[in-house]
Amino acid sequence: MKTNLKKRMTLGLGLMAMTAAAASAATITGAGASFPFPLYSKMFAEYKAATSNDVNYQSVGSGSGQQQIIARTVDFGASDNPMSDEAMKPAPGKLLHIPTAIGAVVPSYNLPGVTTKLNFDGPLLANIYLGKIKLWSDPAIKALNPDVTLPGLPITVARRSDGSGTTAVFTDYLSKVSSEWKTKVGSANSVQWPVGVGGKGNDGVAGIVKSTPGAIGYVELIYAKQTKLDFGAVKNRAGKLIVADNGPAALAAQGVVIPADTRVSITNSANADAYPIASFTYIIFYQDQKYANRTAADAKNLKDLLSWMITTGQQYNEPLDYAKLPANVVNKAKTIINSMNYGGAKI
Repeated sequence: MKTNLKKRMTLGLGLMAMTAAAASAATITGAGASFPFPLYSKMFAEYKAATSNDVNYQSVGSGSGQQQIIARTVDFGASDNPMSDEAMKPAPGKLLHIPTAIGAVVPSYNLPGVTTKLNFDGPLLANIYLGKIKLWSDPAIKALNPDVTLPGLPITVARRSDGSGTTAVFTDYLSKVSSEWKTKVGSANSVQWPVGVGGKGNDGVAGIVKSTPGAIGYVELIYAKQTKLDFGAVKNRAGKLIVADNGPAALAAQGVVIPADTRVSITNSANADAYPIASFTYIIFYQDQKYANRTAADAKNLKDLLSWMITTGQQYNEPLDYAKLPANVVNKAKTIINSMNYGGAKI
């Protein structure tokens, strides 16, 4: 009898503990960039295992992530390009940015019969996306790839159809290396593309390239690797042909002055060994967390998540082909996170 009572008491205590854990677990919501989605999927799964807190992240593009944080329909937005002062004006509070990783955007292509990695430079990529270079056998492509037999296949340009931070990074780079691109198209989450077939998300562009012989598209490095797409080396500012990887992407942030708010472009880096189409990817959130129906606990949960992402969570960057944050950037991000408050009170 005593044994049965002891078992029932033990079972009851166990159920109470499980109920308490479930009650204390939180759900944090975020939306935005597809660029870091593979990394965030891993990070958030590990964070849930460590804390029981769930992070519901929707990969809907940087443009939508920026819109949703302004509308306060999510706890955080995610974007590969930092928001400008003008873009933040509609926000009903002060928005903060922290980088979480450095990623590389690569020119991926589908060229049957070509097994040698192709070389590109900025002006060539700009002219392809301007529609001025239409065949893979064009002399401008041959000039950078003299030892490759190039087919006379038409080039199908693949680009994003949604508001995209990857687009902002790519067009920012093209604007720095091509005055014609800067004048005619410019850089933004969404631009008026001269040519091309649109796909939603990095996965959408990768899908177009994968299924279309002769296609070229810009995608984050992990998407090219996951879909087994060929991608080219890109000539950097120092004239070196660089293949995207963690090291060359990380070098893009070296020698760049990182402002206190961390909003900075690192494309076309002056570092002689840097990959030229690299970028931070950002989490965007409100400094004052007391708004709508948010509680002080909600604010603390978000702060804890962000702190974890720039410290413990960095161990997941390199295995998924993202570069870790440099120490000086981590320190700036910590300062930004520590400035969060709840109705003026320190979190």
